[in-house]
Amino acid sequence: MIEFQHVTKVYKGGKIAVEDVNVSFEKGEFICFIGTSGSGKTTCMRMINRMNEPTEGKILIDGQDIQSLNPVELRRKIGYVIQSIGLMPHMTIRDNITLVQKLLKVSDEERNKTAEKMIDLVELPREMLDRYPSELSGGQQQRIGVVRALAADQDIILMDEPFGALDPITRDALQDLVKDLQERLGKTIVFVTHDMDEALKLANRIVIMSGGKVIQFGTPDEILRNPANEFVEELIGEDRLLQAKPDATIVGEVALANPITITREHSLQEAIRLMRQKRVDTLLVVDESNHLEGYIDVEVIDRERGSGKSVGEVMNPQVFFVKQSALLRDTLRRILTRGIKYVPVVDEEKRLVGILTRASLVDIVYDVIWGEEETVSGAVESAKEEV
Repeated sequence: MIEFQHVTKVYKGGKIAVEDVNVSFEKGEFICFIGTSGSGKTTCMRMINRMNEPTEGKILIDGQDIQSLNPVELRRKIGYVIQSIGLMPHMTIRDNITLVQKLLKVSDEERNKTAEKMIDLVELPREMLDRYPSELSGGQQQRIGVVRALAADQDIILMDEPFGALDPITRDALQDLVKDLQERLGKTIVFVTHDMDEALKLANRIVIMSGGKVIQFGTPDEILRNPANEFVEELIGEDRLLQAKPDATIVGEVALANPITITREHSLQEAIRLMRQKRVDTLLVVDESNHLEGYIDVEVIDRERGSGKSVGEVMNPQVFFVKQSALLRDTLRRILTRGIKYVPVVDEEKRLVGILTRASLVDIVYDVIWGEEETVSGAVESAKEEV
């Protein structure tokens, strides 16, 4: 769908920013450009929507040379998300989301439908549509920036280090959101980052650049298992290379079954009784079909006790979870470094299927990361007995 053919970019004074780049991306792929500062990664991305023009070579979209297209019309067909978000401060969230649609003369009724659909996608309340960007948190603004790029239904989305200024927890949640939306909506995303963990988590394929040249282009597994040279090895880092030892263990194989759950209509008194009975300090909130909706803990119950509110009214919907199909090696470090006691495990429909606890992970760590002799299955059984 996107093809670079011998693309070179030379700035005034003879500075070569990009040199003879030849890569192609398929429709629906998540592509990450990564490299050190000045490597040419952002220049490559900005040439896709002609914010930068190549000095030599061609860039094709669906077989058509983009130089033959009007640059303004081209940009209206390509979503763009930047680190500083770029929301218009004088416009409501509704108007920000549907800005491109307005330029395309879409009716007010259709724009309102789009705004409601988009804000639902990022699980923000619809009443935020009539607020202004300054009334939202940084993470909420970034979510709006993401869906604004999706609102005009462009097939290609460019993202220039969009989460670099966010705190780690918000950043992690937005990475999950973008990956989920990309898979569900089938968008082609070209994403620039300097964070290798981010690239490995999000990308179908990764373009590693240095000095304006493509050093390696491949899937995360290909790059981890066969780094092209010492530069790539240093960019990956020793810890990640150790994690790349052959291992196909998935989260679902090591998750513990039967997490303690409650539904949103129950009272806080009922939640307290269940916590006391099961000897836990947190309950996962699910719907009637066991879809994960959030969590409630003793701190919230203590604060809201006597208010007459239900579990659904006080639960926290921002719950970190992992999919059962994810490779354990890709999620292990994220889980352990968060310092949380357990993590819900869900299927592709976000139905709760189990939990990963710190106790169950400790014994597995040595085999998965450091390759101790004990087998994963043996570690799992040992951890289950302790739990």
